[in-house]
Amino acid sequence: MIHGPSSLLGAALLTVPLVISTAAAESQVALGQKSVTTHHVKNVVGPSVQIDEQGFVSAAWVEEDKDTRTIFFARSDTPGGPLGRSVRVNAPSENPYYRQEAPALVVRGNDVFVTWSLTHPKMTPDKPFSGELRLSRSSDGGQTFAPSILVNDDEQVIQHTFDAINLATDGVLHFAWIDGREGKKEPGTFVAKSTDRGRTVTKNLKIDDNTCVCCRTSLATSADGVVYVAWRKIFEGNVRETVVSHSTDGGATFSPATIVGHDQWVYAACPHRPASLGVDRQGRLYVVWYTEGDDETPAIYLAYSDDRGKTFSGKKQLNRSKGTFPDHPQMAVDPDGRIVVIWEEQSPVRREVVMSYSLDRGGSFIKPVKLNEKNGQTPTVSVNSRGTVALGWKEHAMPAHRLVLQTMQFPSTDLATKDGGSHVP
Repeated sequence: MIHGPSSLLGAALLTVPLVISTAAAESQVALGQKSVTTHHVKNVVGPSVQIDEQGFVSAAWVEEDKDTRTIFFARSDTPGGPLGRSVRVNAPSENPYYRQEAPALVVRGNDVFVTWSLTHPKMTPDKPFSGELRLSRSSDGGQTFAPSILVNDDEQVIQHTFDAINLATDGVLHFAWIDGREGKKEPGTFVAKSTDRGRTVTKNLKIDDNTCVCCRTSLATSADGVVYVAWRKIFEGNVRETVVSHSTDGGATFSPATIVGHDQWVYAACPHRPASLGVDRQGRLYVVWYTEGDDETPAIYLAYSDDRGKTFSGKKQLNRSKGTFPDHPQMAVDPDGRIVVIWEEQSPVRREVVMSYSLDRGGSFIKPVKLNEKNGQTPTVSVNSRGTVALGWKEHAMPAHRLVLQTMQFPSTDLATKDGGSHVP
């Protein structure tokens, strides 16, 4: 349970701007205070974060205490945080499937949508990892949640998980997930949507097969209604590539998958490392992903597409540390194409959470900035149309776990175009 939010002040916050590469970058971007919630439970999975147009921050996560797993949602009472009272999302009779992924979260106005995997009631030892994909919704800003509904439309005792959710500008709610209903060795990537604010879900649509079994899907929608889905696909010889498909008819049909980085990463198992998507108002699609392809060096890359995901730019490496292992990147893109990427940097003794950003539509990025104090992991990020960013992650601490949130403010668009040498190429 949560034992109250607190603000972290002092040296940690004061030293953050000194890590940014130049004084110009420091003056352009303002990091806010950190807020922390403390959780005296066995484990915490998450968080997922969202920030709305007024700057209110929302988060969803899973708590495990003894044999009970509970999904919680909380929203800040003031712009920028800290989080307010936490609310239970799943019913007491519903046992979320335990995994290393936070619930997927979307917030717009008073509408809150959360997707999560329920441990299948008929799961047996010979059918492990079986779950139902559920949707929980709230129409009062997360004060209460309606009973969850089923997203997958089959009744098989198999995997329906590693989900993504996105709310398009027309109010249609889109879902993507990994689904094993066909009984093949490798599962498929499936999609569906809701046109009535989460009350019902349409017939499921398979858009590809040979999906990497536990690299989470990612979703994004553009201002002109294009729907994008990213996942990791297995090619001949155990080559695992990040791919993207798009729909120009509101999710009714999807294009064949396009390879993003052509990494040629050969790996005999699922690496459990998802991609992340974003789209700016000009329709540029951005993809961030992890790979060990090419020269076999673990790296995080960004590429973009200006033709709806048919072709992609050359890839730009974002991580710079030579003594750490980069992991689990997540990205947010605002309408002006200002990008924030957050990820883990692991060493034999530490897990750091670092962040980098671009003010010029991915042309250049600042040197990564460390955010966490204690061992940090599962970073997450969201941005609103005003350029206000919400950053979140989990920290392992004794005797409890901590969820940490921090906001960041981009400069105005005019300032962002006056580079002043603030970016590190």
